[in-house]
Amino acid sequence: MMRVGIVNSIGGFAVLMALLSSSSISIATHAQVSVVVSAAAIDSFFAKFVSAHDPGCAVFVIKDGLPVFRKGYGVAALRTLRKIGPETNFRLASLTKQFTAMAVMQLVHDRNLHYEDRLTDVFSDFPAYGKTITIRQLLNHTSGLTDYEDIMAKQYAGIPDDKIPQIRDAGVLELLKRETATKFTPGSHWAYSNSGYVVLAMVVEKRSGMSFGDFLRQRIFMPLKMTDTLAYERGSNEVAHRAYGHTRTAEGWSETDQSSTSATLGDGGVYTSLDDLAKWDAALTAHTLLTAKEMEPALTAATAANGVPLQQMDGSLAPLYGFGWFLDPYKGHRRYSHYGETVGFRNAIHRFPDDRLTVIVLSNRAEVDAPALAESVADLYFVKR
Repeated sequence: MMRVGIVNSIGGFAVLMALLSSSSISIATHAQVSVVVSAAAIDSFFAKFVSAHDPGCAVFVIKDGLPVFRKGYGVAALRTLRKIGPETNFRLASLTKQFTAMAVMQLVHDRNLHYEDRLTDVFSDFPAYGKTITIRQLLNHTSGLTDYEDIMAKQYAGIPDDKIPQIRDAGVLELLKRETATKFTPGSHWAYSNSGYVVLAMVVEKRSGMSFGDFLRQRIFMPLKMTDTLAYERGSNEVAHRAYGHTRTAEGWSETDQSSTSATLGDGGVYTSLDDLAKWDAALTAHTLLTAKEMEPALTAATAANGVPLQQMDGSLAPLYGFGWFLDPYKGHRRYSHYGETVGFRNAIHRFPDDRLTVIVLSNRAEVDAPALAESVADLYFVKR
C-alpha cells in the first residue's frame, strides 16, 4: 500500500489494461534486474479450472505498476456457462473488510469519527459493555465482540440454513445489543470478528447519515471509477457480470451462492471484478483516497496494551493485523493480504509493497485454496529476483 508504482493514475492504468493481452510479462524498473514470468508458468497452477462446464476463478498479477497477467478460467454460472473474465464480479466475502476499513478511515479524515471513540459514543443505546470497545479495536479484531454467527447458530439450532431468514447489518447490531459482555477484555486478545466489521458498517451509516452502500459508492467506488463494484443488497441493486458460488457434491456441482449470513455488508457484501480491483490497487499505491500518513494505522499491527504481541484465546500467537489487512510477511517479503471465504466463494489478495507485486485470485468454487494459489504465483516472481 505504501509503494509508488509506474502507473500513478487510474486513467493511465485503464489504458495499460486495455493494451495488454492475457500473456504474462514483467518489466522491472528502477535499476532492478528484469523479471520475466511466462503465462504458461502461471497457467500451470490453474490448469484444473479451465473446463467450460465448471465454475472456476480469475487471476490478476500486477508488477511494477503494470497489469502483467489477467485471465479467467471456467464459468461464472452453470445456468448460462458464461465464461469468467476480468469483468466478472465475485462476492468478495472478507476482502470486503478493506473497503469497510477505508470507509471508517475516511470518516476519521473528515473528523466525524475518532479511532478512540467508544461504541457507546456512536450508539447511545448500546449496552454498558460497549463503553470498553473502541473503533480501533473493532478495526483490528481486538474488541472481543461475540460472533453473530454463533448467536444465530444457537437461535436456530437444528434448522437447515436455507430455512433461516437472512440477517442484515442492522439485525446483527440488535443481536449484539442483547449481549451483556465481550468474550474477553477488549484489547487483551485477538479474535477475528465478522461482528466487528458489521458494526463498523453501521457506524459508517450513523456518522455519515448515508447508507453504507451509498457511502462506499460515493466516497470510494465512484472516485476510483470502479463502475461495476457495489455492496450487494438483494432487491435494491443488481450485480453486473455476476459470478455465482458453487460447491462440489457427490452428485456434481451445487449452486451455493447465498446463506443466512450472506446479506450483511460490512464483513463481506461487496462484489467486484479483477478490472475494478486493479483500480483499487493503483489507488492504494498512489494514495488517492488517503495520504500515506493517514494509511499508517491500517498498516500497523495491533499489539497488547503493554506493546507485546497479542495472543488468541487458545494461547497461540495472533496473526499481525491492521485495519482490514493481515500484515504477516511471506518468506521474508513484506506483505499486506486478506482472504475471503463464504458459501461458494474463495478469494485472496496479496500485496508485496517492496517487490511492487500484487496477486489477486477470485474463485466461485468452494474447494479452492485461493491464498495458497496467490502465494504460488508470487513465488514465481521471487525466485527470479
